[in-house]
Amino acid sequence: MAIAHGQASKLPDPLLRIVEARHHDPFEVLGRHERNGKVVARAFLPRAESARLVDADAPMERIAGTDLFIWEGDAEEVSERFQIEWSDAAGIRHQAHDAYCFPPQLPDFDLHLFSEGRHWHAYKLLGSHVREVEGVAGIQFAVWAPNAERVSVVGDFNAWDGRVHPMRSRGGTGVWELFIPALQSGGYYKYEIRDRDTHIHIKTDPYAQAFQERPQTASILAPMSDFRWSDATWLEARKRADWKHRPMSVYEVHLGSWRRGTDDGFLNYRLLAREIADYVVEMGFTHIELLPITEHPLDDSWGYQCTGYFAPTSRFGSPDDFRFFVDHCHQRGIGVLLDWVPAHFPKDAYALARFDGSALYEHADPRMGEHRDWGTLIFNFGRNEVKNFLLSSALYWLEEYHIDGLRVDAVASMLYLDYSRDADEWIPNKYGGNENLEAVEFLRELNMVSHEQHPGTLMIAEESTSWPAVSRPTYLGGLGFSMKWNMGWMHDTLSYMQKDSIYRHFHHDLLTFGLLYAFTENFVLPFSHDEVVHGKHSMLDKMPGDGWQKFANLRLLYTFMFSYPGKKLLFQGCEFAQGKEWNFAASLDWELLERPQHQGMRRLVADLNQLYQALAALHEVDFDAAGFEWIDCNDSSQSVLSYVRKSQSGEDIVVAVFNFTPVPRVNYRIGVPKPGFYREAINSDAEIYGGSNVGNQGGVQSEAVSWMGRADSLLISLPPLAGLIMVCEPDEIVSMNYNETDAANDAA
Repeated sequence: MAIAHGQASKLPDPLLRIVEARHHDPFEVLGRHERNGKVVARAFLPRAESARLVDADAPMERIAGTDLFIWEGDAEEVSERFQIEWSDAAGIRHQAHDAYCFPPQLPDFDLHLFSEGRHWHAYKLLGSHVREVEGVAGIQFAVWAPNAERVSVVGDFNAWDGRVHPMRSRGGTGVWELFIPALQSGGYYKYEIRDRDTHIHIKTDPYAQAFQERPQTASILAPMSDFRWSDATWLEARKRADWKHRPMSVYEVHLGSWRRGTDDGFLNYRLLAREIADYVVEMGFTHIELLPITEHPLDDSWGYQCTGYFAPTSRFGSPDDFRFFVDHCHQRGIGVLLDWVPAHFPKDAYALARFDGSALYEHADPRMGEHRDWGTLIFNFGRNEVKNFLLSSALYWLEEYHIDGLRVDAVASMLYLDYSRDADEWIPNKYGGNENLEAVEFLRELNMVSHEQHPGTLMIAEESTSWPAVSRPTYLGGLGFSMKWNMGWMHDTLSYMQKDSIYRHFHHDLLTFGLLYAFTENFVLPFSHDEVVHGKHSMLDKMPGDGWQKFANLRLLYTFMFSYPGKKLLFQGCEFAQGKEWNFAASLDWELLERPQHQGMRRLVADLNQLYQALAALHEVDFDAAGFEWIDCNDSSQSVLSYVRKSQSGEDIVVAVFNFTPVPRVNYRIGVPKPGFYREAINSDAEIYGGSNVGNQGGVQSEAVSWMGRADSLLISLPPLAGLIMVCEPDEIVSMNYNETDAANDAA
């Protein structure tokens, strides 16, 4: 009912502010109030035709010209948590406890921790949650909007009318809260925010744990999860795992394009769990890394422009469906990592941008608050509540979804104030430097808290600069990450491999330079999604030469990666030599596996994974120079490289030799650390992988011929564009009856 101007002028100011939906504390007016031994009960019920106080079994009187209803009577006639019955214009009757009869539900101590940026479980405080208050079931809402004049819960349960459920302000904390009785899970909601300039903003809940599927944007009143986890054994083992000295081979996956349904639609998390787990186990990967599945509006962003930091995207199912995905992977012995994006967020008007009418989550100054390259906004890491939002999000995925680690996106953009900016487009820090001191402190706290709260989980930085000690403990001055992507190795190696073999001897240093810094960080070697899009070509198509040489080069590259110090990461499709660039909107080209060359590539990657896990020398000492020795890094004229990998004890020895030209090299001699039979465990030129089958008939016995400063050496045949991984079997354990049948079996 509209209120006439004349009638408005007669209302007391508090009532007028309720009617005009601009009261910051509706509890001052609505609900139950005692006065001179009497009780006044007020309710604001837009679109109600009549209302009745159930407790007193008496009608409520409408204040003329408004939707305010009032009842006055003796205190004993109405309980503190009274119920109202009302009828709408359609004649439908409603009955519920009055929302404005309940006291504040958020403890002062929790709000204090949130304001200090130290409430690790803020997602349990803010957002929407099914609750029972004093025996009354309903949903509790809370949102941080310190610069709002009024905040209301709107949804399909109140016709999206911001006048119906205005929230209570919790003063200087900037938090607004409201418990709505009788409300059940499953509906849709947002917040209607009136700012200090009287503008209205309709926003999704930053802490919502479920959202409508795009293009719809409402938050969902998520039910309490009743999912029963079955991964207790996995989680307990994870706490004790010595991950630095264990194999880690990561399969990077975009769920929307790994495989599509028959109608080209998305598959459900549960089906994806079974299919991906089967494939990953078959291929020998130890972990899956998911491109962001945090809710996001635009498929084209691949998930890197998030709007729901506490919600798995509804594209693939419900939150419990995603819990099944993680649980199933754990039961199959597969770790699950998640790409997580704390660096920036999109400008979509319904989400975080200018949330309460002000620059709340972002910086107001675009020189600090905007990524122009990406068209996104930068979080204000110096604001406690913003920092708490992100810390709580990280812990939410580790705790509520049992995620084994987070790969933190775009860390370089967080560390530098002048990242991708011209000289006049950034503001120096208080010392005049370009370091983002607030982001540095945030990252350190993120890593300290996550490792403290969830021992055994991994924090991995995508960081592309020479910032020191990214993966060193904070107590030593580092950022505290577990590992860091080795972007320098990736760029140098791909740059080398893309050159025609005739020119490679001029660029030999691209392969050797990385060992100068290989042990300054705990490195992951990534061939990720970023390398197979935007005109960069697929991994196969990057390789030079004719069709045969392209496949040979790629087999050589993967063999090099799996023998090189560092954990491994390979993007979906690269393992079977996807021919085209990655297309996020379509399934991988699985039909290529009907072709022998692609099948051979997949078999090689599976065998490399198996060998990598089986041989301690290939994984135990990835982050220390003690696990690596050059044999020869100087043979640039023939584009040959050779080195030794060793186990922690130093007893297990692997020799890796690589020929980066299409010229077979017979009788090539290399020095070796100890005498023995060197079994040819991997030959990337083997016929079963699609190669020409040049090799060493299963292995080579060392000779007491001094070479390269070593007492013993091998005389080997180097296949064209191929890598050899040879395992030392010392003389004392080698059978003297080794024959041609054994050699044939080893070669197979």
